[in-house]
Formats: sequence, C-alpha cells, structure tokens
Amino acid sequence: MKLYYKPGACSLSPHIVLREAGLPFDLVKVDLVAKTLPDGSDFRAVNPKGQVPALALDEGGILTEGAVIVQYIADKVPDSGLIPAVGTIERYHVQELLNFIGSELHKGVVPLFPMLKDVVSDTHRDFAAKVLSGKLSVLNQQLEGKAYLTGDVFTVADAYAYTVLSWLPRIGFDLSAFPGLIAFSERVGARPAVQAAHAAEAQG
Repeated sequence: MKLYYKPGACSLSPHIVLREAGLPFDLVKVDLVAKTLPDGSDFRAVNPKGQVPALALDEGGILTEGAVIVQYIADKVPDSGLIPAVGTIERYHVQELLNFIGSELHKGVVPLFPMLKDVVSDTHRDFAAKVLSGKLSVLNQQLEGKAYLTGDVFTVADAYAYTVLSWLPRIGFDLSAFPGLIAFSERVGARPAVQAAHAAEAQG
C-alpha cells in the first residue's frame, strides 16, 4: 500500500493505524498548496479531491477519506483490536466516534486555523471556539475512567482523535479545561507506532 500524506495533517491518523497494524506501506509526501507529488506530477491525478489522505491499494485503486481508510486498514488485521468485528454494537460505537470526530471536531477546528485569519471574522472565530469547546467537553467525558475512547483497547477512533487534538496547541487553543484530553494525548503520543509516525513525517 501507499499512503499519500502531508506531515501533521489528518493523514497522520491512517499513518498511525498502518504502523499499529504492522502492515507494509510506502509514504508519498504531497504538496497540498501546489497539489503536486515529489516527482512534480499532479496529485489530483491520484485523488481528484486534491486532499490527503489517499491510500493506493495493493489490489489496485485508491481509497480516500480518513475515517474510511482507517477502517479498511484495521480490517486487514482483524486480531489487532484496532476495530471491532463487523456487525457488532462495538463496531458501531467506533464508527459513531469516527463520525463525531470528523464532523464535529475536525471541521470545527478549521475556522481557527491561523491561515484563515484574514477570511474568518473575529466574531466567527469566537463562536467557532465556543462550539468546539462544547464538543471537546463531550470527548473529555467519553474518556472518564478509560485509557482510550472505548475502554482499554486502542482503536482507529483514538488515532483520529489524537490527530485532531494535536493541532490545538499549535493554533493556541487552551486545553487546560480538559485534563482528560491532555492525558489522553500524552498516552497516545507515547505509543511506539505514534512516535514512529511522527519521526517518519519529520524526516519527510
């Protein structure tokens, strides 16, 4: 498999999951501004959406959208615990979390990105920060008494949540009101697969 990524972007989530799963893969860094690959070719020829992550499959074809990609990877190694079995209520709870993280947290952070400060009004930013705080409170409560979002086992939902939470200190969002999220981020960040993913992306 081949993962198209940008360092620190949402593609970090499937990158972590690939390493947690122990599957062989190659990394291809994408310039998302120019929409180009290292060889100068147009990334949109790989993914017409022009976004990461994109996963080139061993059997051919491309899979996009991070929440889908991580489930595909996890299903390759069903004994890994990265996602519960198809048809179980536990599986649906992980999918529920993936949707919440994608629609409420991931998209909720976007208006706060510094690169958008000239196109997003202060009023909009303040409102977005307030809404995001409410969503983070829900996630903080989800973690009460648990090591990970669904219990003691690390799943693909944890990889996605960790990725989004990792952006917040970089944009100056104060997480001190959410000690559970801080502890969770530290716990996930200490996992060998997560550290290996960060190291590989730092090397580019």
